[in-house]
Amino acid sequence: MVDLFLDRVLVENNWDQDEHNTEREMIGLLENRILLLFFASAECRKCQEFVPVLNDFFKRLKDPAYIEYPKLLALIYISLDQSEEQQERVLKEMHKKVLFLAFEDPYRRELQAMFKVKDVPTVVVLRPDGSVLSPNAVQDICRYGSDCFCNWQESAELVERTFMLNEDYDNLPPFRSATDPVRRLKYKTEDDKRKTNWWNLWGKGKDGNKEEEEEDGTWDAKKKEGNKGIWRRR
Repeated sequence: MVDLFLDRVLVENNWDQDEHNTEREMIGLLENRILLLFFASAECRKCQEFVPVLNDFFKRLKDPAYIEYPKLLALIYISLDQSEEQQERVLKEMHKKVLFLAFEDPYRRELQAMFKVKDVPTVVVLRPDGSVLSPNAVQDICRYGSDCFCNWQESAELVERTFMLNEDYDNLPPFRSATDPVRRLKYKTEDDKRKTNWWNLWGKGKDGNKEEEEEDGTWDAKKKEGNKGIWRRR
């Protein structure tokens, strides 16, 4: 689904109208999400009636004021308006997290032909892989509200990891990179070496101590004999 908007500019419907056009930004906005393409026009009476319904639907799934964990959902307004002023009129009624294509972008009409949109309003629902989940979900949104997202999520086999409990995270194995063994060996400190030596000595136990004592005794005996030999030479 990210490929659908690569090399395109998506604008966020906030005060600054932030533009997103890099592959990294597209992945952050669209990857692993259910995508809604909202085709509409300000001159359409049905569109005017549906916009508040869709706006409320989106807020209840994305706005932290309504839900603790925002859903994996993205909404893009594909304007079929005759002027930029009409497009702005629709966007003023929509949530600030809604994305849209600039009015001068001809890709709007390409998407209309791609998804065979003939009537407005139309909400095309796409799975994360880009396949069509619903060619027009306007009636479902009006009838079921935000509850229809559960059906989309189940059909798309979309997993929300934000609902994992804290203990689930605690039981996860620690993350280690592929270069972790090399890095640990490279940056091994003297303290680590001392700890290793201490562990080896502790593992030997009493036998290890006896061996050390015997070695010490042998060394002392050799030392004494060596001293005697020196005195004899003198």
